[in-house]
Amino acid sequence: MLFRLSLKNMKKSFRDYAVYFFTLILGVAIFYIFNSLGEQTVMMEVSKSGRDMIDVMADIIDAFSVFVSVILGFLIVYASSFLMKRRKKEFGTYMLLGMGKGRISRLLLCETVVIGLISLAAGVLLSQLMSVLVANMFAADMNKFVFVISAKAIEKTIFYFGIMYLSVMVLNTFSVGRCQLIDLLRAGQKNEKIKMKNSYLCGVVFIISAVMLGYSYYRVSVRPETVASTNSILFIMILGAVGTFLFVWSASGFFLRFSMSSKKHYFKGLNSFTIRELNSKVNTNVVSLTVICLMLFVAILIFCSGASINEGSRQNVLGHTPVDLNVEKTPVTAGEPDPYTREPYTQAQENNWKASIEDSLEEIGFPADKYLKDMVCYNIYSDENLHMREGLGSAAEVMERERPNFFFGDSEEKLVTVSDFNRLAALYGFGQMELSDDEYVAAANFEDVVKYRDMALENGTEITVGGRVLKPKYTKCRTDLFLNMSNGNMNSGFFIVPDKAVEGLKIKSKQMAANYKAENKEGKKEVDQILADLDKNPASENVAMSVTTRNQIIDSSVGTGAVVVFVGLYLGMVFLLSSAAVLALKQLADISDNQERYRILRNIGADEKMINRALFTQTATFFLLPMALACIHCIFGVQYAGYNVSFYINQNIVPSIIITMGLLLVVYGGYFIITYLSCKNILSQSSS
Repeated sequence: MLFRLSLKNMKKSFRDYAVYFFTLILGVAIFYIFNSLGEQTVMMEVSKSGRDMIDVMADIIDAFSVFVSVILGFLIVYASSFLMKRRKKEFGTYMLLGMGKGRISRLLLCETVVIGLISLAAGVLLSQLMSVLVANMFAADMNKFVFVISAKAIEKTIFYFGIMYLSVMVLNTFSVGRCQLIDLLRAGQKNEKIKMKNSYLCGVVFIISAVMLGYSYYRVSVRPETVASTNSILFIMILGAVGTFLFVWSASGFFLRFSMSSKKHYFKGLNSFTIRELNSKVNTNVVSLTVICLMLFVAILIFCSGASINEGSRQNVLGHTPVDLNVEKTPVTAGEPDPYTREPYTQAQENNWKASIEDSLEEIGFPADKYLKDMVCYNIYSDENLHMREGLGSAAEVMERERPNFFFGDSEEKLVTVSDFNRLAALYGFGQMELSDDEYVAAANFEDVVKYRDMALENGTEITVGGRVLKPKYTKCRTDLFLNMSNGNMNSGFFIVPDKAVEGLKIKSKQMAANYKAENKEGKKEVDQILADLDKNPASENVAMSVTTRNQIIDSSVGTGAVVVFVGLYLGMVFLLSSAAVLALKQLADISDNQERYRILRNIGADEKMINRALFTQTATFFLLPMALACIHCIFGVQYAGYNVSFYINQNIVPSIIITMGLLLVVYGGYFIITYLSCKNILSQSSS
């Protein structure tokens, strides 16, 4: 009987409690989807590094799930409290008909279980779509895709949400149990008195908030280098949060005075009623609106930055992996400690350093002639008298002051001869370089360093290499050149110098760039695997050499971007869901409490069209206020994020903005529409 009654209650009240049901379904679905990602990809053919990154992503999401469950728990408790407030009269009727409080509690439990099962089923279905997205991002073989239900994720979801629902049940039982029958039957008959603020004080506070927010925007967008330390970041965050609070606090009174200044507009239709209702809503929800605005800001920033980082990673890695293989050998001196193991180098290791890269590869079981083609070997040199400080000249002081995290004044500059570079350029597809005996070319693509390299070149900074004084060939840094493959614009600088300039200088490293002889994807994977297994050869202990492959870089870059995107999506969706749900529930609670006011409007002649227009305006403005301010925050927040991860952020953020707007339209817009329709339904019931 209780089960049938719970189903009838859910069906009958679905329109009234659509926001509550929508929130529970989305909350459970999101939790299950992201906690099942690791197992959704088990049946797909992904590379080993891709599989490793998926495992890392699953571990990170698992760690964040505790935090997410707390947020969703508070959200469900809040939503349930709204539902209980709306249903007190219903429970009073049950008690009047002889139903005990224990049976009412069991009825609520039955409804909760049904909603939980529906939510879990929705999560299982949606997780399959998410697994397809994961597979595409990690370049999986979709022919291996199968429908998978994650028992582990279901257990975790039931465990976390079981605790949440149990807490809700205890609170609901306590709430119903402490109420008298007369209180339940008269619930919803209290009215709220509208409080007004001093509009002049609101105007002053509004100006103060604008100054605080403007200063924060200026620091993070125009002077981001001044927001580098933990204390400065914390200061800007606090300043922005306080400015947001003051803006919301002053908005109601300030804009009320502004609206009343135009009598013609203020007294037109139901405008005066609508404006004062909005003023009341903002007055009584200042803290909530502030928190919601900041949560929306975080959600939008995560969406935009995450999508842009992922796309930027894809574009950067494609432009910086022109060959299949890079090999690097660094100097080894017998007796000196290995910087990683702290064990002293052996004489055999020193002897191997003196050998060519081809001979070293042959020694560990990888004959270069068998597997490689288009091989270009070259050296990178250094001069003990040429460090980054000398290479930047007078720009060094500026960089040390503005970007101390990227200034390594005592690190030796990398030098490559023009002949070596031209052979490498032919393989990479760069243009050939011509230099006079007294010229050099500076190349870098790491944005935070390029600025100061350009400054040094514009100043005509001369460098001394091997006793020769060289002047810059160009007044700008060459940002289109690099030596080794990488997953982004991470080249902080090297100098192309005449061949004679490096005579007598020490070799900083020996390098090789090459392509595989294998042409197809499967053949290249086989060579990758052979290279990965070289460490198993005992002879590799005598070889101080690092091997980097194109597929390795691509997998790492794609995996990093995917981790950022999916962890960001997880947190962003929870923040967005929580913000929209709280706004919706507050609007529904206000409408439920203020039905008498709308009844009075009908009595004095307002038709349903006018009332619906006033209701739509209130709901839209209530949703738009925190969203609009959050979007303004994000305009400057994205700039600061891009400044700090410029080698990952895609400069063209239009695609990420489109993706973000799509998510906002679906989730936030969906909540707005459901809230408006639910409010209309509440008012239509009160008029009948």
